[in-house]
Amino acid sequence: MRKIWHRIMLRLGPGAAFFLIKCLQWTMRIEELNGERIRGVWERGENAIGAFWQGRLLMTPLVYGGRGLKILISRHRDGELVSRTVHHFGLETVRGSSTRGGIAGIKGLARALQEGYDVAIAPDGPRGPRFKVQPGVMQLAKLSGIPVFPFTFSASPRKVLHTWDRFIIPYPFSRGVFVWGEPISIDHAAGEKEVKAKTLLLEKRLQEITAVADRYCEKKR
Repeated sequence: MRKIWHRIMLRLGPGAAFFLIKCLQWTMRIEELNGERIRGVWERGENAIGAFWQGRLLMTPLVYGGRGLKILISRHRDGELVSRTVHHFGLETVRGSSTRGGIAGIKGLARALQEGYDVAIAPDGPRGPRFKVQPGVMQLAKLSGIPVFPFTFSASPRKVLHTWDRFIIPYPFSRGVFVWGEPISIDHAAGEKEVKAKTLLLEKRLQEITAVADRYCEKKR
């Protein structure tokens, strides 16, 4: 029975999720803060690595404005549903993980960058802990020489699911905001100590802009 239900979800779920996100886009008032930090990169035809919290994933496809994007999605069963939903937006995916063991995922993102794609990753996914950056994203930045742009999304009012990532779903006619943080670069010759320091810096900036986004939406209500 579970297999049948999973097949039904894979068949109908992505289209339903796409429709939900588009309906939210049409009814919400969505703003963007500090968008110039990334749009200059896109206008120059350069590549970027985007980093966002897993729980703020839902509306992420709406903010992308570059030439082509590949998002890291887990290999777990739920990841297939997310991957198929992302494809409805004309975006592509790489299957894998951002943890130390997720070598295939990081290599896939590195290849995507070499091919001219931007890439995006939830560095606290796929299993948490929430709001804790795993080391893979800064290893990718070191390997590629491409900066990491932290960004986040918030909305008010919203539904917060009782999942490990506290996944948020905006209500129709709510107010939403995307917030971009300052990019983080790391030298190709950086040692383990610097990689760890930049990983903690990314974590701090993601936490800061998420707090800004949450306060902004609450204040604007």
